Amino acid sequence: MTVKNKIELEYLLKTSPKVFENMVSTPSGLSEWFADDVNIKDDVYTFYWDGSEEQARLLTKKNGNFMRWQWLKDEDGGDNVYFEIQYEVDPMTKALVLHITDFAEDSDMDEVRMLWESSIQELKRVLGA
Repeated sequence: MTVKNKIELEYLLKTSPKVFENMVSTPSGLSEWFADDVNIKDDVYTFYWDGSEEQARLLTKKNGNFMRWQWLKDEDGGDNVYFEIQYEVDPMTKALVLHITDFAEDSDMDEVRMLWESSIQELKRVLGA
């Protein structure tokens, strides 16, 4: 098993938690910014990008706070390798603070960061935030 390192990113979005929750918890929302298409069967999400697909199991979810998935290809590493979208409203600015946690091998760190940056830019465009 290859060692993966934790990546933590933070973004500010000008949107309501309710609108954001729809963007991260539904296939239609996720397919607007994260993948070309998304299907959910039980707790397995299938993400489609440019003719390829990846599957992730929803490990845990707390409405209004976070969702955590694990790629099926990483399941043999236990629950300590995952990707998570956590969010909260900043009480001072009322902006939604988005925390992304992901894991990647050393050689993939920059690529994973760039993929998240690109995805979040698309999310901001879709939200008008």
